[in-house]
Amino acid sequence: MANVTDLQTKYSRLAQEYSKLRAQNQVLKKAVVDEQANSASFKEQLKQRDQSLRKQEQEMDSLSFRNQQLAKRVELLQEELAASEAKGKKGKNKGDSPSHHGVRTQSVFDEDLQKKIEENERLHIQFYEADEQHRRQEAEMRARLEELERDSQQHQAVVDRLTAKSTETIERLQSDKARLEVKTQTLEMERKECRLKTEDCQQQLRRCQSELNRQLKQSSSVIQEKVPFNDTKFSDYNSLNVPPHNRRHQLKARDVAGQALSFIQDLVAGLLNLHSYTEQRVHIYPLDSSIEPISPLNQKFSQYLHENAVYVRPLEDSFMQLHQSITEDTVTMLETVDKLKNFTDHFSLYTRFLQKLLPYQLKSLEEECQTPLCSAALIVKNQELQNDIRRVTSVFGKLLSYINLLALPSVRLDAMPQSSTSTVFTQLAACLHSLHDAVKEMSKHYNQKASLEQELPTVTQKLFTTTECLLGSLGSLTSSTGKLATFFSNNLDFFTSSGYSPKGSTAVLNPLQAESMLSNKKKAAAYIHALKKPRPPSVPYTEALSNRRILTSSTESREGLTQQVLQSLEKITRLEQEKEHWLLEAQLGKVRLEKENQRIADLETQLAAALEGSPNLQKSAVSTVTQNHEEEETALKAAGKETMCTSLVGMLCTVPSAEHVADEESREQLIKTHYMTRVGELTTQLQVSDSKAVHFHSECRALAKRLAIAERSRETLLEDIKRANQKITHLQDELSTTKRSYENQLSTMSDHLCSMNETLSKQREEIDTLKLGGKGNAKKNKGR
Repeated sequence: MANVTDLQTKYSRLAQEYSKLRAQNQVLKKAVVDEQANSASFKEQLKQRDQSLRKQEQEMDSLSFRNQQLAKRVELLQEELAASEAKGKKGKNKGDSPSHHGVRTQSVFDEDLQKKIEENERLHIQFYEADEQHRRQEAEMRARLEELERDSQQHQAVVDRLTAKSTETIERLQSDKARLEVKTQTLEMERKECRLKTEDCQQQLRRCQSELNRQLKQSSSVIQEKVPFNDTKFSDYNSLNVPPHNRRHQLKARDVAGQALSFIQDLVAGLLNLHSYTEQRVHIYPLDSSIEPISPLNQKFSQYLHENAVYVRPLEDSFMQLHQSITEDTVTMLETVDKLKNFTDHFSLYTRFLQKLLPYQLKSLEEECQTPLCSAALIVKNQELQNDIRRVTSVFGKLLSYINLLALPSVRLDAMPQSSTSTVFTQLAACLHSLHDAVKEMSKHYNQKASLEQELPTVTQKLFTTTECLLGSLGSLTSSTGKLATFFSNNLDFFTSSGYSPKGSTAVLNPLQAESMLSNKKKAAAYIHALKKPRPPSVPYTEALSNRRILTSSTESREGLTQQVLQSLEKITRLEQEKEHWLLEAQLGKVRLEKENQRIADLETQLAAALEGSPNLQKSAVSTVTQNHEEEETALKAAGKETMCTSLVGMLCTVPSAEHVADEESREQLIKTHYMTRVGELTTQLQVSDSKAVHFHSECRALAKRLAIAERSRETLLEDIKRANQKITHLQDELSTTKRSYENQLSTMSDHLCSMNETLSKQREEIDTLKLGGKGNAKKNKGR
């Protein structure tokens, strides 16, 4: 039900995000449409300006033509003036009236010429101003058009990205919905199966209860009448002081150990990722090892970090051995758990490994602070990280001290009293909480440091990816330490309680008493089991003798069959070894074939290159190839004797060739890789089989509990399903109402934006018309 509610909350959250993105998409679409309309209007304005420019150019051409005509007219007038002056000189003796008339005509021509010159100058000035203004407006309009096109492209990219994100969200939601439906169907089928199994188990439980009641009455009557277990010499072994085997305590201890194993596995995975990504970061920052060599300190630090799996993996393996040692047929106490000492030793090695890494980590952070681009805030964060690393290392040292104290009773019986054990468990829980707090602070400071490093100009994509992975490993490490601390605090009462002690006494059970108790338990179980079996009838003497002879002959035949089986096993192992040998020989032959094919291809290319040249070169190339071939054949014949090659994995008889050394190295590498892969496969098979066995055992134990509580949980599950369905319908109604309200609000906002854009466009048009009108009036005033 928790998973279903989590998925429902995720589905509702995704639906809300989808509605928001959809609304933003509509707004952006309208904005893009508006920008496209503005771009079209600006293009139209640009066309109009181009048309006006062409008109002004035409006017300029006409004015220049008119100016040329006026210049020609002025030249004609000047020629006429010169002619008139010449005529005036000739007729000086004539009357005053003709000279007076010529002067007046000259003054008229001069005034007309002056006016035409002024008009021409004014027209030149107006044309230059109009041309400059048109060029300026054209540049502004082009810049504005480019800006609008860039904005349009950006808006279109945002719209495409949001559309793709919304489609991905829809697909993910649909897949989640289908997965939830499938999971609901499977849960319904499991519920039906559990109900049937519960009914069968209830019937079996009734039969077992009736049978156990009958056996209890019979055993109690026998004990009361015939078996008084009262030892008068040693009162410690009386029936009242014999400690019973607490099966419930064993099941609880195995369950707690399994939960702790899962948390330890998460912790080990987080530590492995943290050390590995730290090693990658050392090779990237502050110096990239692919470009320039890193400092010797960081090289040594990277070498130590590369060995982290040697110290971290044994923690998981040793705790898994501890979990496997706790079974139903054992006695789980601090005095009897021998595997805890092994886990303590591995934890001590890892703590020393952290203490060895501590100075290199601090020096590496100091080296980052000495880079030129390191800011003051980044230096402060590096100092905080140094304090966090010291704190985490010291907390691991405290954990080692408390775990050593818990492992002492398994070595010495009188190492620690019961009251001190409770105190150690309490301090260990507090120390786990301190570890969680320290890792959480380190994760927070590293996150702040990563955000500051992203602002640096020299940050590469490789460093960004490695930092993200490092932050993820710190987050998983924080989560695993928090879960481990919470788990230890919740089970503190179980850890501090004494599951085994003699009745009426507070003494702790020692390993010898535990061993005797387990042997007595097995004997009692065997005795009860023997009572249930029917007694066989008596056998006559002659039949017993014949049975003895048959048994003797069958024993002899069994010994012969055993020898045959051993011989068959030896033959099988020998055949397996031969199979491995011939597989290696086949791989070596394949490598040799590939090399020979490569050599033949090279010779063919040389021959083809030689054939393309002159005939003399062809003959020389052919003779060279044949000579090389003959030399190789003679070398092979000369070295055709078998030699014995020895290596780390065995001996092999080979025929040496020209590539003998290369073949030996390749064969050695192939053998190593083959055996390593074989060992890896066998290890994985062993781990899978062990995990399956543990899983099946725990599943069988858990099935009994589930069958006992299935009937009670069925009704609660039905009620939860009803409430969940009601909540889903309510949430769907709320989602639809909020969706409608958001859509209405977005539609009104979009309409408002459209109206505002229309008013702005109208105002721009009015401003443009007013500007054009003002310019026209100014031109008219200048013309006047």
